Amino acid sequence: MDTQNPWHTIPRSSATIFLIAVFLIFSSLGVAGDVISMGHQSPSHYIVSVLLSGLFAVGYASSGMILRGRFWKAFIPLFLFQFLINAALANWFPDSPRPSQYGAPELARLQSRLLFDGLAVIASVSLGYLGFVFVSISEGRRHIRAQTEKALLEGEMAAAREVQRVMVPEDLPKVPGYAIECVYRPAAEVGGDFFQVIPLPSGRTLVIIGDVSGKGLSAAMIVSMIVGTLRTVSGYTEQPAEILGELNRRLYGRMHGGFATCLIARLEDYGKLTFANAGHLPPYQNGAELAFSGSLPLAMSETTSYEQTTLDLRLGDGLVLMTDGVAEAQNEAKDGHRVLFGFTRIESMLSANATAKTLADSAQQHGQNDDITVLSVARLA
Repeated sequence: MDTQNPWHTIPRSSATIFLIAVFLIFSSLGVAGDVISMGHQSPSHYIVSVLLSGLFAVGYASSGMILRGRFWKAFIPLFLFQFLINAALANWFPDSPRPSQYGAPELARLQSRLLFDGLAVIASVSLGYLGFVFVSISEGRRHIRAQTEKALLEGEMAAAREVQRVMVPEDLPKVPGYAIECVYRPAAEVGGDFFQVIPLPSGRTLVIIGDVSGKGLSAAMIVSMIVGTLRTVSGYTEQPAEILGELNRRLYGRMHGGFATCLIARLEDYGKLTFANAGHLPPYQNGAELAFSGSLPLAMSETTSYEQTTLDLRLGDGLVLMTDGVAEAQNEAKDGHRVLFGFTRIESMLSANATAKTLADSAQQHGQNDDITVLSVARLA
């Protein structure tokens, strides 16, 4: 659908009034024809001329609004048809013969007919212009309202982007003994993916990745609440499972039927990692998916508890965490079906030591339709 076409943007009532106004103003051309013939048109010719003058004008106006720059495709056939119809009307409804001399009765009849024609022109043109004025005022007000709403929405989106810019870090803190890289590609102006690298008072570090259901402004607001909660809760407990449990309790009942997935890894010295998962995709170690027991996403049940598991990374080992936007990337339709980026491709790339950026770029180029986040952790010492 052409959303730029006026017929698809203005209210139906305004379009109707506009076309009625066009009909009224241009129907006066039919009345003018009677004036030119000095009131000798037959009543049938008079009525049909008035109606056709207005209807053809409506046709010209409609074709111009619908076809825009290609209006001539309808204008030329309509013009030729109107010319033929007017010629036919002259044959079908010939004017009454004009008297060679005008007596008092003929002059009185002519005056009466011309007075009627004049009043008809004044009425039709006045009503038509009233219609134009009404449409101009109503559309002007609607345009102002639309621009105001657009400005408010843009302001809200700018605020959401600023909140997200603060909540989704551009520069990750240095973690001794580890190299951390993260690539974040939102599908819209603001996204529902989130990640954090949070240094803990004990010297350990939390690496967090997650995904909020939905997109846009509402998802971004949930992300800001999650990140704020994560930083608050991690100040009094460093246990990933306890952090997820508290986050779940705070989110429950506040997401209006939505949910969020979250995976937390606590990095310690000498490659020891402690995980807790809330319905998120398992991480990959050296290209192989790690086995995790099933778990509910956040905000699904108020009483959900989460388990912890540990892992030892050897020197040179790599761990990759990601959101489902990577696997769900789809290419352009071919032969009536679309091809997912898929987990097999992910495993193949990670087995070949693809970096977080390489994986994110490949998924995005394949056909991004959701937020893409890839976070890699490599043990250096």
